[in-house]
Amino acid sequence: MDPPSTVDVDSDPRVTGEYVRQIPGNVEITLVGVVHDHPASTYRVRQAVTELDPDVLALELPPISIPLFEQYASTDRCPPVFGGEMSAAIQAADTATVVGIDRPTAGFFRRLGRTLLRERPSLQTVRNVVSDAFKTTKHAVTCRAAAAVGERASIRVEVDSPVAHDIDWADAPDDQARDERTRIRRSNSFMRAFRTASRSRASQLEDAAREEEMVDQLVRLRDAGDIVAVVGISHLDAVAEQLHSIGEVASTDGGRDR
Repeated sequence: MDPPSTVDVDSDPRVTGEYVRQIPGNVEITLVGVVHDHPASTYRVRQAVTELDPDVLALELPPISIPLFEQYASTDRCPPVFGGEMSAAIQAADTATVVGIDRPTAGFFRRLGRTLLRERPSLQTVRNVVSDAFKTTKHAVTCRAAAAVGERASIRVEVDSPVAHDIDWADAPDDQARDERTRIRRSNSFMRAFRTASRSRASQLEDAAREEEMVDQLVRLRDAGDIVAVVGISHLDAVAEQLHSIGEVASTDGGRDR
């Protein structure tokens, strides 16, 4: 067996082990955490995909949104203008197996429903969960429709404007990495300070269902080969911990899939 591949986390401050998790095993899963549309995250994703050359590229995107981001990636511009780190990952990948592992999926809704029945949150929290699920489903459908328009008319339809950051590709790598860390701290502080209790609870319940579904899909993809998965930094540790736990159980059971 070939030795496990690794991401070089020493040569550039944007490719830091702080935001990369490698899950060892017969099939290696590498998780790359990102701040959406940030140049440091986009660079980190491109480097990880290029160096590891995975058999499967898994993205924190709805499966039905993948065709749109593949269109964004099919450009001579590097990185692509649209689609942030997700289209940049597709552009860098030398694989035809690109999959979305985020909601909305049937598995996600089943997990979310079971969670709501088990936890019995407040009515306002349930309303927030339902509202968020509707918005994300509507957005995913919009992405698929935009991809269909692009396929027919040979144009790229922009669905989302890129998130504005205070830094870009022209800035030094150290400055990009510093700005990314600042963004993460500010985002965490903002959510703690300004989210209502019901909104925070709704987010926790939804994130738990999302992360469980992403882990399940990654485990199911192992038969296809080594995987690089691009996920938001807020999900990185939870997904990595669940994958480690599953690996430990599989080892205890003699390597049988569960």
